Amino acid sequence: MHVKLKITLLFTIIVFVLLSSICAFIYYTSSTTRSKNIKALLTSRALTASHMLRQHDTLGLNLINKTDSFSILSVKNKIVQAYDSLNKRIYNYTDNEADTLQIGNDALGKSRAGNIILFKSGAREAVIYYDEKDRITVLVAAYDEQGKKDLQHLTYILWLILIAGILTAFASGYFFSKILLRPVKKIADEVNSITAHNLAHRLKSGNANDEWNYLSETLNDLLNRLQESFEIQRRFISVASHELSTPLTSISSQLEVSLQRERLTEEYRKVIGSVYQDVRHLSKLTQTLLEFATVSGNAGGLELNLIRIDEVLMRLPSEMTKMDKSYTVKLAFDHLPEDEAGLLVFGNAELLFTAIKNIVSNACKYSPDRLAKIKLSVTQLIIAISVEDEGKGIPENELQNIFQPFYRAEDSRSTIGFGVGLPLVNRIIKLHKGQIKISSIVGKGTTFYIQLPVAGNT
Repeated sequence: MHVKLKITLLFTIIVFVLLSSICAFIYYTSSTTRSKNIKALLTSRALTASHMLRQHDTLGLNLINKTDSFSILSVKNKIVQAYDSLNKRIYNYTDNEADTLQIGNDALGKSRAGNIILFKSGAREAVIYYDEKDRITVLVAAYDEQGKKDLQHLTYILWLILIAGILTAFASGYFFSKILLRPVKKIADEVNSITAHNLAHRLKSGNANDEWNYLSETLNDLLNRLQESFEIQRRFISVASHELSTPLTSISSQLEVSLQRERLTEEYRKVIGSVYQDVRHLSKLTQTLLEFATVSGNAGGLELNLIRIDEVLMRLPSEMTKMDKSYTVKLAFDHLPEDEAGLLVFGNAELLFTAIKNIVSNACKYSPDRLAKIKLSVTQLIIAISVEDEGKGIPENELQNIFQPFYRAEDSRSTIGFGVGLPLVNRIIKLHKGQIKISSIVGKGTTFYIQLPVAGNT
């Protein structure tokens, strides 16, 4: 079922319930009012009959009969009966001579208790009234012809209003649902026109602060993420294919040349050594890509434990020396807590070490003195790590892109690398629910700031 029809039916049902309730209330009120009016009318006639019978010696029964025949013109089939204290009928009037109404002694006895009794006898309504002064019980019964007609007429009107209201609600609901869902159709048509070739197209959100504007902005955000993912994928294919094909081409060429003729052992050794360097480069690239793929998902598949952050940092000096004997790391620990729990981070030790090592190796690589300064400070909630170098710095216009996969700054493209180190770092820090920021001044150096939550505060 289409949403438009669902909205229309729901609106129609709501209107039906409201109109039905209103019509039922009007009918109930009118029916109750009619019953009260006929009771008051019959009671009034009973009082009149009682007063006249009190003076029957003066007025005579014939005059009372004539009075009854001309009174209460709005009702039909009247019956007026009066009984003495012994339940003997002392007066009787009917519009039709053959008409009569039998009443039991119990009902007469109840009326003498001071109650005005209202009951129905067929289509007629009746009242029994007791006059304590003259000890006369009067029964008045009649058919409320005009009241019934008015109530029936009101019923027809209410049914007409209900049917007309439902039809109007259905038509207006369909019309308004069509207008209401028009922006959705427009958004759907625009989304259908977007393909991988025109991901730059965005939906017009407008200025209205409504749900359709929110939907458009949400879809635009989704398209931004998709475009970014496609761009990363495109860049990955381009860079990875180039980086992979270069050593493979070099290996293939060297082996092909070496096999063209017999060579000396020393020449073969040189070729093998060159091929070995290319294979190491290829292996390192493959390993880097695998690491990036590992942390591009979520932390669900990683082994997470409590890690002492100072122990991770203390591994860096020896690790940097292994990478290059000229690399130096200077550690400074400030404001460390007495309780070792304040130094604990919940995460994966190797991934966290890899992330910090990447930053430190870059700091050593780009510093003229090959020195990286690491500072650790701890608060009650946050572990803060800064890595500072005195290199040439990063231009401000390139800072926003350095965490993009395979992106390399203009002045660093001559340096060996793949452009996935900092994106890898960024992803690992985010997996540990931390933050990474960068501050750089061209010609003076760069500082990376890492913040990780203390275990138990994540």
